[in-house]
Amino acid sequence: MNKIYGLCFHAVRQTAGLKASRLLQHRAFRVSAVRRQEPFDSTLEKPQFPGASAEFVDQLEFIQPNVISGIPVYRVMDRQGNIINPSQDPQLPKETVLNFYQKMTLLNTMDRILYESQRQVCFSFCISWFNQGEECSKGVSVCFLLQGRISFYMTNYGEEGTHIGSAAALDPNDLVFGQYREAGVLMYRGFPLDLFMAQCYANADDLGKGRQMPVHYGCKDLNFVTISSPLATQIPQAVGTAYAIKRENSNRAVICYFGEGAASEGDAHAGFNFSATLECPLIFFCRNNGYAISTPTNEQYRGDGIAARGPGYGMMSIRVDGNDVFAVYNVTKEARRRAVAENQPFLIEAMTYRIGHHSTSDDSSAYRSVDEVNYWDKQDHPISRLRHYMTARNWWSEDDERSWRKQSRKMVMEVFERAEKRLKPNPELLFTDVYQEMTPNLNKQRESMWRHVQQYKEHYPLDLYDK
Repeated sequence: MNKIYGLCFHAVRQTAGLKASRLLQHRAFRVSAVRRQEPFDSTLEKPQFPGASAEFVDQLEFIQPNVISGIPVYRVMDRQGNIINPSQDPQLPKETVLNFYQKMTLLNTMDRILYESQRQVCFSFCISWFNQGEECSKGVSVCFLLQGRISFYMTNYGEEGTHIGSAAALDPNDLVFGQYREAGVLMYRGFPLDLFMAQCYANADDLGKGRQMPVHYGCKDLNFVTISSPLATQIPQAVGTAYAIKRENSNRAVICYFGEGAASEGDAHAGFNFSATLECPLIFFCRNNGYAISTPTNEQYRGDGIAARGPGYGMMSIRVDGNDVFAVYNVTKEARRRAVAENQPFLIEAMTYRIGHHSTSDDSSAYRSVDEVNYWDKQDHPISRLRHYMTARNWWSEDDERSWRKQSRKMVMEVFERAEKRLKPNPELLFTDVYQEMTPNLNKQRESMWRHVQQYKEHYPLDLYDK
């Protein structure tokens, strides 16, 4: 028996060795020079500690928090839309730039209509970017009384450049992990207005079957992972996915969006470290918009923002003007190229400003001034900057602007009205998509629910739900 056991154990070891050898042949993982332990020489007066690379000193001195003056902010355009350094101009064709602009402004229009559909106010079309001194048709504002038609909403005002610039630089097969303020990324990938509205209304057309709160979008076909509410949970998930993609050798990347507030979560630090040590093809994209709900950045951290954390984890990092769509495009494109080619993570900190309230549950006038918001809305907005660029090249005119305002507004309102009239998802869907077959406890819950609904049917108008 001992001989048989020994033979079996030897065979298993040989098989395991062959599998490991084939795996290494299939994918030769890059070994960083930093990782290689130098041959130990006890005669040298230099540190031999395996955890750091340094020299000895004989003076006691603490390292200051800001060892450099500050990580610079990369940009391509100034606030008037002028290219600063021609060598950095991405030279995008007119059709692409027009698509950038139309997606950014369409997102802005959708935001305003959905935001006000949650607030109980009189909403006028004549606001924001399509009300630059122009009267509405017939000389009056067209108002609708919108009274809490959806339960919740979060706008993307002021951050449109970070969405469109980064989305355009990705490959369609790259996987996206969003936080909750990246609707423009999904819109750029082709997610239709109907499905945006269906999700916010939780109607029968919603891909999530009405189970998520508004703005928690997701689309498997467009490689956009469904958003979840808890902050930073997507960060370690993105790292694990990127590591799996690396093992597949599939020439894809993962991008993970988050805010500077989420970067304070433990999941962010764990994700940064794992991505660097596992050498994952991953782009961390931080939208530093100045506020984590009501907490300003000067109360959020003491260091030089989020990009400064990258070197500590062994990551390549860069800070970019998030209101410059071309700068965001250039940075993301290069980070994506190198992440895939070199199997390493990149950290992008996009400096921008959250012009809107955090959500419909927030009143930002309680913690910031109107003058502060007006500065970013009127003087340093990503939409106006891109419009200046197009106007200077005769790619966009006042007539084009008026026509597009009218067209986009009409598109959003038509979809809005359709979504509001659609039925809600079938209540049976409450119990599906967890187990392949319904478990006994779920069956009991389902039966209990229907008994309750039948007993109090006056409170449950089932004619409003899909059959």
